[in-house]
Amino acid sequence: MRDALGAVQSVLVLGGGSEIAQAAVRAMVARRTRTVILAGRRPQELEPFAEELRRQGAEHVDTVLFDGDDTGSHDAFADDVFGRHGDVDLALVAFGVLGDPDHDAEQRAAAVRVAHTNFTGVLSASLACAERMDAQGHGTIVVLSSVAGVRVRRSSVVYGATKAGIDGFAQGLGDRLRSRGVRVMVVRPGFVHTKMTIGREPAPFSTTPEVVAQAILDGLRRGSEVVWAPWQLRPVMLVARHVPRAIWRRLEM
Repeated sequence: MRDALGAVQSVLVLGGGSEIAQAAVRAMVARRTRTVILAGRRPQELEPFAEELRRQGAEHVDTVLFDGDDTGSHDAFADDVFGRHGDVDLALVAFGVLGDPDHDAEQRAAAVRVAHTNFTGVLSASLACAERMDAQGHGTIVVLSSVAGVRVRRSSVVYGATKAGIDGFAQGLGDRLRSRGVRVMVVRPGFVHTKMTIGREPAPFSTTPEVVAQAILDGLRRGSEVVWAPWQLRPVMLVARHVPRAIWRRLEM
């Protein structure tokens, strides 16, 4: 349960190697979060970060095996985590792949792999967490989406489509669960300087994991349903949504 001041006491990170997720967790631990479960395909590689969190003041830090692509394992995974750690205040769904935006639309197998991870995997894991939070009567699921899903660009059609799909799913899931005490918050970062984007040309309003992390914490404090990072992307994308399609397809994106 959250403490008397509303601070998250326990967080499950699906995609514990995500630089955005790690920045968010650092900030949460600095604000009294005491239980952290870091989940990823190679949990041993998460141990240095786990040790950092322990030094920072987290009392219980666990690293566990989680494969977002193996949707058949998600129920057993959620049963184990929620069973061993009790109430989980927050699940941060931060796994995903960029793929090769320039060529995935021309390589069907690659496109399907990106879609399976970014949409099917995220949907499955989010539902597994939602079911357990519904049973415990409270919780928040934070889903990392992207501004790429607000209006899909021709230069990143597969990645953008997966983000558009999971963004819509997360909003609908939030509406479905709201009356049951479970919230869903969608996070829409722009271009973030991480290992995943090294070598790619930064887009306007590019940002850092720390800026996105602060936006996540601010959104949790306000009870937001959608968070933009940086905030300037919200009016920009509002305009982009209404650009006529005949003009949109001519733009160099």
